[in-house]
Amino acid sequence: MIEINGLKKQYGHTTALKDVSLSLPQGEIVGLFGENGAGKTTLIKCILGLLRYKGDIALDGEAITRKNISRLSFATSEHSFFPNLTPAAHAQFYAEHFPRFSERRFKGLMEFFELPKGRSLYSWSAGQKNQFEVILSLSQGADYVLMDEPFAGNDVFNREDFYKMLLGILEPHETVLLSTHLIEEVSGFISRAVLLRKGEIIGDVQTIDLDEQGRDLMDFVKEMYRYRTDRVSRAINDIAEEEE
Repeated sequence: MIEINGLKKQYGHTTALKDVSLSLPQGEIVGLFGENGAGKTTLIKCILGLLRYKGDIALDGEAITRKNISRLSFATSEHSFFPNLTPAAHAQFYAEHFPRFSERRFKGLMEFFELPKGRSLYSWSAGQKNQFEVILSLSQGADYVLMDEPFAGNDVFNREDFYKMLLGILEPHETVLLSTHLIEEVSGFISRAVLLRKGEIIGDVQTIDLDEQGRDLMDFVKEMYRYRTDRVSRAINDIAEEEE
C-alpha cells in the first residue's frame, strides 16, 4: 500500500498541495481528477520522488528509495523513453534493469497497438509514442503504475480499446493511478475516483458506491466542484448586454 500523510508542496509562494493524505491499496484502478493546476502532476511526481516535499509517503511502511522504486512505474505524455532506440532495444534495457519485466506482455501490447518494431522512436507519431510509453509502464513489472495524461494524441477508439485491454491484463496485485481530464470516458473502467482542487482532496469515492446510489461519476464531480449549470448562459447574457 502507498500511504500519503500530510503532503505539502510549495513552488515559491504558490502552494501546489495542501496537507494531502491518501491511501492506495493494491488492486485498484484509481482515477485522479482535477482542473488544470489542481496538483495532479505534482502529487504523482512527489510519490515518485521527483520533487522535494513536506509530509510522508511510504510504500508498505517504508520510504520510497532506490531499493523499492522499481515497484512503481510512470507513464507521461512528456515521455521517459530513449528516442533513438528501437522497441527491441528498450525491451532489452528494461529486462536488464527490472527483474520482473514481462516480455510476454510487452510483445502482446506491441502487437495489439500495431506499433512499428524496427524503427527508432523519434520517427513515430505523438500517439504512437504515448502508446509505447504506456506499454513500457505496464510491462516493467511494477505493483503501482502511475499515469499522467498518457492518452494525449490518441483517438477515441484507441483509448477505448486500451481501457478494455487494461481491465483484461492487470493482475490482482497491480494498481493504476490514472490522472486524466477524460472523466466520462474512463468512468466505466475505474474502481475509485479521487478529486483534487487547488491542492486539496475534495472527494474520494468508490464507483460501486455511486452505482448503488444511482449516481454517475460526472454528477458526483460536478457536485463536489459546485459546478453551476447556468455558468455558460450567464456569461453569454452578460456579454450580450455589454455589446448592446
